Amino acid sequence: MSNKIDRPARRTTRIAALPRRAFLRGTGVALGLPMLDAMTPAFSRSAHAANSESEQPPQRMLAVCNNLGLLPPNFFPKSEGLNYEPSPYLEILREHKSDFTVLSGVSHPDVDGGHPADNCFLTAAPHPGSGGFKNTISLDQYAAEYIGHKTRVPSLTLGVNSAEGRRSLSWTGAGVLIPCEQRPSVVYRELFLQGSRKEIREQIRRLRQGQSIMDAVAEQARDLRGSLGARDRNRIDQYQTAVRELEQRLHAAEAWENRPKPQIEFSMPLDPEDPSEYMEKVALMYQMAKLAFETDSSRLVTLLLDSVNSPAIEIDGESIGAGYHNLSHHGKSEEKLAKLRAIDEAHMRQLGALYSDLAAIEEDGERLLDRTMVLYGSNLGDANRHVTTNLPILFAGGGFRHQGHLAFDRDRNYPLPNLFVSMLQRMGIETDRFASSTGTMSGLDFRS
Repeated sequence: MSNKIDRPARRTTRIAALPRRAFLRGTGVALGLPMLDAMTPAFSRSAHAANSESEQPPQRMLAVCNNLGLLPPNFFPKSEGLNYEPSPYLEILREHKSDFTVLSGVSHPDVDGGHPADNCFLTAAPHPGSGGFKNTISLDQYAAEYIGHKTRVPSLTLGVNSAEGRRSLSWTGAGVLIPCEQRPSVVYRELFLQGSRKEIREQIRRLRQGQSIMDAVAEQARDLRGSLGARDRNRIDQYQTAVRELEQRLHAAEAWENRPKPQIEFSMPLDPEDPSEYMEKVALMYQMAKLAFETDSSRLVTLLLDSVNSPAIEIDGESIGAGYHNLSHHGKSEEKLAKLRAIDEAHMRQLGALYSDLAAIEEDGERLLDRTMVLYGSNLGDANRHVTTNLPILFAGGGFRHQGHLAFDRDRNYPLPNLFVSMLQRMGIETDRFASSTGTMSGLDFRS
């Protein structure tokens, strides 16, 4: 490759130095976009969804990550296939055995770094612990760009004891963290409590103000364009595209403001205040997800169970007596392992209750569970050693032909993002790739 500089071309291109203050005047409003609820996805791809609602029933997704995982010997079955013998943890879910598939030998290629990997559970962005790491779009937000406009709330990002501003399963296309909502009462209000006419008018005013701000930002960005070099012009073009997408989201949000919210019999929950009430919080967040799906208020929910950030939690009203994170580094201590087993079994009971709740609800002659994909797993295969391979994964519902135990190579793991591609296709989104996928999930097909 020649190192010669093309000096004539260089002379004909005059790029004036752009003072930082001028740039901030032109694009500084972008720093305030989260205040305009820009953390929810734009609807730019909604027109390109593969199937309309009239062509297929609505499909939902709940993705749950417990960032301290589960004790592997108690989770993974020793046999494979449909007739596998359930492990101690899966024995708790035996009545739902035909409704889920347990995966072993799966992971995200190149996602390492131990605890930081929880931020990549739904993105599969590589090397989250490295300097300069930048995340990518999460599975739920990718889907929301296609189907988010179909519901009042495009997606719900929930958390239990999540470290605010540092941990989330949901990330925008620009790799920006979407904060977890940790108060069930706030979720309930957003989904079901109708504001007064005055409050609705005020919200619409704020939305329109947001649209006017977007117009101003786009105009200022256009003014800047002529004084920038090629790379910066490309960045401005990308920025203007993002502004247009946000304007579309704001228009859609305004339309929803004038529609009445669903009426339900479930009362607004009280928010547990103590982090030790971890399991109670999990149960309430599962309840909020179920209600969102049942009323078709949202079809995409993520839930981060930030066990790393949890203290000595309570199981059946009794304190476990040690911090959750400390227990995960058990060093094969029988006392710690016994306490971890009690926690893991409580998780399985909560999950079983969720499966039962979704299976008990009927929608157009089908169980809601058959229209809801429930992904439960962890970014850690072994929290004791911070291993990010051989992840414990349960995948339930969604109208799939479940295969019992799908066992892949424990040494050369199968890419978990392949499951994400299958999930996207199940939601009617035409794609054959997501992150580091190599195709759809092998051995797991839709029911006819």
